Amino acid sequence: MKPEFDLAVIGAGAGGLAAAAGGANLGAKVALIERNRLGGQCLWHGCVPSKTLRKSALVAHTMRHADRFALTPADPKPDLARVMERVASVVASIALEDSPEHFRTLGVDVIHGSGRFLSPTEFDVNGRTITARHFVLATGSRPAIPPIAGLSHVPYLTNQTVFDLREPVPRLIIIGAGPVGCEMAQAFRRLGSDVLVVDMANRILPREDADVAAVVQRQLEAEGVRYRLGITVGGVTPGDPHAGRVRMTLRTANGAVEQLAATHLMLAAGRIPNVEGLGLDAAGVHVDNGNVIVDDVLTTTNPRIHVIGDVAGKFPFTHMAEHQAGVVLSQTILGKSWTKPSLVVPWCTYTDPELARVGLSETDARRHGLEHCVYRYPFLDVDRARAEGETEGFAKLVSDKRGHLLGAAIVGADAGELIAECVLAIDKGLKVDDISSAIHAYPTRSQVARRAADERRNEAMRSPHRRGRRLFGLRRAA
Repeated sequence: MKPEFDLAVIGAGAGGLAAAAGGANLGAKVALIERNRLGGQCLWHGCVPSKTLRKSALVAHTMRHADRFALTPADPKPDLARVMERVASVVASIALEDSPEHFRTLGVDVIHGSGRFLSPTEFDVNGRTITARHFVLATGSRPAIPPIAGLSHVPYLTNQTVFDLREPVPRLIIIGAGPVGCEMAQAFRRLGSDVLVVDMANRILPREDADVAAVVQRQLEAEGVRYRLGITVGGVTPGDPHAGRVRMTLRTANGAVEQLAATHLMLAAGRIPNVEGLGLDAAGVHVDNGNVIVDDVLTTTNPRIHVIGDVAGKFPFTHMAEHQAGVVLSQTILGKSWTKPSLVVPWCTYTDPELARVGLSETDARRHGLEHCVYRYPFLDVDRARAEGETEGFAKLVSDKRGHLLGAAIVGADAGELIAECVLAIDKGLKVDDISSAIHAYPTRSQVARRAADERRNEAMRSPHRRGRRLFGLRRAA
């Protein structure tokens, strides 16, 4: 029998919405299946609300420290309920663009409900059997809940519930010193909370080079965020109304025990993909330890079923989900089976200062035994950064011995914007010298990457043997 749809997309987060809209625009008959609201984690519980909260926290911090700019400081007296209402209003305004009505005007059949595969070619939703030439799994991920003794007996927050807060948060403990934990720690500290971050790792942001992550940690500590790193959470218990709603036991590597109390507890200990209950066995899709087995073109062990977004594993970012949606559409709708997802993937931790990275880190290069060169330049020596009082951090470029850019890390103001130049350079196989030779507007923060690139040329010029030949074309004496 002829399938009912060309493409059936399961999950309406960022990747699923991009796949559905893109497929419809290409003339395909598309079904979009979602059990909850359209928009997914990014809209409701991730990128949009967290960056909105971050902005309010930044304004509060700037007001308190206005004397840095020769202005009179002011006490903003943050009201978390009002701040969270602003967060909700921003989310609601963007949600209009992701409404079922909008997608139906594009020709997408939006189907609400939970479903599961009945066979390799059939997906059941509320008793309706969906058949399609191709299926796209875009079911996203959810917060990982660590196996901590007593956790089921105490209230805790995750990114899915923290933006529902409308009450004051006097004392907050966050489990997890990754990007989410760091962003929330700084935001709540700037909004008046006492914040403690705990983690088993010995430092924050362990995916990043230590010197880069240290810039973020110093800033957060300077603002009053406290850390307990390299420790184990022994357990949690309900607290008393005076000491706080949550009590926590910590154990250090040497066996010491510490007791803590807080009014609120937040878990930011990673994420796990949503694959349960989808009938993947019936669909012939193999899963290993909760992860869908997928090849380098995003196809599962069932060639009709593709995965994008957090379910695809390695790069759980909205921008990657949208990129993967384009790759799958090229394969399934346009028939370009050779199309592969890019491996040049940037990411950014939206603390203040921001931390952005793409490609190989210096640590990666050393671990893999690659011959490499590293070039740095501090924001302190960038005129725009001095003018705006945002001199923390630096840019770091990693190249091979021939000068091809392998990776970049920028920690500083607007690092997430500045990394784009390096993404393009790596993607197109450019050299560090290409960044150096390109004209950058003055005064802009983008000078930091260019000046880091200049260090490669300066390195060559500093060689007495090469300096004369390069500048003056002098020949060696016979």
